[in-house]
Amino acid sequence: MALVSSNAAGCRYCQAHTAHTAHGNGVSVAKLQSVWNFKTSELFSPQEKAALSFALAAGSIPNQVSQSHHQTLKKYFNEAQIVEIMATIAIFGFLNRWNDSMGTTLEAEPLRFAQLHLTKNWEAGKHN
Repeated sequence: MALVSSNAAGCRYCQAHTAHTAHGNGVSVAKLQSVWNFKTSELFSPQEKAALSFALAAGSIPNQVSQSHHQTLKKYFNEAQIVEIMATIAIFGFLNRWNDSMGTTLEAEPLRFAQLHLTKNWEAGKHN
């Protein structure tokens, strides 16, 4: 969710960090590379697609969350889980604005990971 919301916000710094961290927590490179097309990818469950659709809409400017996002989330998550999902997106909303506005330089490991695995849809830009 953090990777998708960071992508919506355009923060390459946070994209690199969230992809690197997700991989360190067991998410496959194939799944990370497919996240850009999560809506049509068979690698994501309906539950994951609901959360990622919400993350994309909530991370967009202007916000694009609709009632249908909430209805879909409620099929798979309870209220406390939805709050946690939104908390993650909100935290990355701050981090996206901060790091992208400040042009924060990417650290070596997330930079290397993103350059190696996210090359089709990612570039360091001002974070180099």
